[in-house]
Amino acid sequence: MIYSELYKKAKEEWDQHISGNKVLIRVGIETNSKAAGAINVFESIKQQASLHNIDINLDKVGTLGLCFADPVVEIIKLDGSRVFFQNVEVDDVPIIFSKWVLSDEIDQIPSNKILAFYGLDGLSDIPKYDNLPFIKMQNRIVLKNAGIISPLEINHYIANQGYAAIDKAIRSLKPAQVIEEIKSSGLRGRGGAAFPTGLKLSFMAAPSSNSKYILCNCEEGDPGSFNDKAILESDPHLLIEGILLAGYATGADKGVVFIRHGHEGPIETMEHAIKQAYDSGVLGESVLGTDFSFDLEISLTGDSYVAGEETALMEAIEGKRSMPRSKPPFPAAYGVWGNPSTINNVKTLAYIPSIIDRGGDWFSTVGVDKSTGTALICLTGDIVRPGLYELPFGITLSDVINKIGGGVIGDSKLKVLQTGGPLGGVLNSNSLDITLDFDKMASEGAILGSGGIIVGNEDRSVVDLTRLLVTFCQYESCGKCFPCRLGTSQLLELMERLTRFDATEQDLETCEKIGDAMKAGSLCGHGQLGFNPIKSALQHFPDEFKYYLDKAKYHLKTESATKQKFFVPQNSRSYSK
Repeated sequence: MIYSELYKKAKEEWDQHISGNKVLIRVGIETNSKAAGAINVFESIKQQASLHNIDINLDKVGTLGLCFADPVVEIIKLDGSRVFFQNVEVDDVPIIFSKWVLSDEIDQIPSNKILAFYGLDGLSDIPKYDNLPFIKMQNRIVLKNAGIISPLEINHYIANQGYAAIDKAIRSLKPAQVIEEIKSSGLRGRGGAAFPTGLKLSFMAAPSSNSKYILCNCEEGDPGSFNDKAILESDPHLLIEGILLAGYATGADKGVVFIRHGHEGPIETMEHAIKQAYDSGVLGESVLGTDFSFDLEISLTGDSYVAGEETALMEAIEGKRSMPRSKPPFPAAYGVWGNPSTINNVKTLAYIPSIIDRGGDWFSTVGVDKSTGTALICLTGDIVRPGLYELPFGITLSDVINKIGGGVIGDSKLKVLQTGGPLGGVLNSNSLDITLDFDKMASEGAILGSGGIIVGNEDRSVVDLTRLLVTFCQYESCGKCFPCRLGTSQLLELMERLTRFDATEQDLETCEKIGDAMKAGSLCGHGQLGFNPIKSALQHFPDEFKYYLDKAKYHLKTESATKQKFFVPQNSRSYSK
């Protein structure tokens, strides 16, 4: 079926769905909200509708990213008014239904359950949705449909201009033109390395007698990161369209979405979306009635963090242990099963439809310098408003933490920011003037990575946090190359000595030598960046490390040391000796 026919049918269905003939209720249901009880809330709403004999449109949608407010329920009444309810529990549903769905007595609903309104007058006591700082400061490109459409309904996506970009590309653009648009956008990889996406795609553009593969990396094993999973659970067809565009641009005819085993929500949603795309003629032979064909499947990994490295990912797809390959040959020449392959992160591919639809020049105007577009930030830790936020590059960390995240929980103060996952960096409270920028954050000893920012208050021990990061890196080392295998083990041993107040300044010097050796000799980024947590922590918290060394030296707290606001946790488990 050609796109115009698909769009006409989908638009008619969508317009009828939101026309106002029925009350429309949207419940955000993805991994975080499920944990908060969203499924039970959804079922309770169904029961209330049945009890009161009222016909409603009830949608399971993706996430608005407001983890602090989950489960979030949006109610759109017949007059078009919209109210967002937060932290909804099963016991809240009857009163919300009776006082707002069946009447207009919103003042009878506990105020702490009302997040915001949209399109109403006379509700002065309730914040306007667009005026909320954590909404107003976002620029939702990848998340434009999240929380609005059902991820299980392909027609919802198509009705909102979904698959228009791939139809435009295969009918009016040459593959080289697609690559040039991506190059002009300045899009860089969102998985951690921040490599220019257009350039990476161009490496595989040359003709090949073998099949070419587009590989999508959704391993996402970073503690504190969940933006890839959120895209798959909220708008899976956006990712499919991005993969199709990358495939058309490079001449690829096959694709694989690589998802960590156990991420059941993203897996199930993606499987459903792929089936729908095949049934609608978006995947398979003659995509949208053209001579372009493309097949897509899902591959599952075990619990291996290193599987996120591009060559280890290919090994896992082939059914082997997730271990990086030596390069060259590079994937664009010799990839999965010996075929040319290009690997990109979920977020990276999800930007491509908007770039092709609106143009690379438009995208390049968002953000700053060489960091164009937006960053999908996952805020977790000691923060008032944990969640997923899509923010333009150039915004300061101060705005991210204080205006978006609402600041540190309680009366405590900010002490530490851990960014970019376990291979990223550790920043102090004096780093808040740093802007979201790939290069500026790297210059400060931190990386943006996949977008995770973990916030720690003044009760957190940076030294112990660093030990935990090193523990993760040591545990997840695949062991193939000895600089990483031995280096991470030695770094962990030295960090454990430090946290036991049993280390010397010589030990820290040894750490630096080990880190240099790992950077120079490791096969992949896991070993090359393995020293980053210690290096950045030493840079931003030298006094705290000195405190541990001094206590080890003198075996007692000096007067000056006791004045320091360092918290040393008493671990219940013994350290290995």
